[in-house]
Amino acid sequence: MKKDSYLIRLERPSDYFEVENLTREAFWNIYRPGCLEHYVIHVLRSDKDFVPELDFVLVKDANIIGHVMYMHATIMTDDESKVPIMTFGPISIAPQYKRQGYGKILLDYSMAQAKALGCGALCIEGNLDFYGKSGFVVAGSKGIYYYAAKKGEIVPYFLLKELKKGYLDGITGTYHTPQGYFVDKKQAAIFDAQFLPKEKKILPGQIF
Repeated sequence: MKKDSYLIRLERPSDYFEVENLTREAFWNIYRPGCLEHYVIHVLRSDKDFVPELDFVLVKDANIIGHVMYMHATIMTDDESKVPIMTFGPISIAPQYKRQGYGKILLDYSMAQAKALGCGALCIEGNLDFYGKSGFVVAGSKGIYYYAAKKGEIVPYFLLKELKKGYLDGITGTYHTPQGYFVDKKQAAIFDAQFLPKEKKILPGQIF
């Protein structure tokens, strides 16, 4: 997709280090001192649930300023059947381009491509203030619950969006985050050593 002065295309192997560094810059000291997200995407590319057809970069002025990747996931229904869905993330925008609409542009484009691939619904952990602008709602309000919470508990950051209208009609169950997202912190620290040193800070609003 090409529009105005930016381009959205599939990630290439030659992009990997640049994308990992972008992700590191985007998430450093946001949710924890330092970050894990750049190592997460490094690991996910080799995961069985990775969807390479939905691994996008946003390019502006010959530089990659955004990235998002998708993973296969499932909802385990109350009658113990599995409903295939997808999840995505991390979604990264270079710090100097945040709050300029690029995150939503990349998100909306990638969701349209996911729908075209046959994805019926998405579940994510995220901020409703941002994702609500693209049609996400709190998943518990639709009868889909978060694996790490008590059954029936409404988790405000666990969100859902149907890409196919009615895809989850009549379904209640529990979403399980793909295992690939749970990375080893020691291995992440080893991986991080190849990047330029950055100070880890404890800041207000961090959750880990």
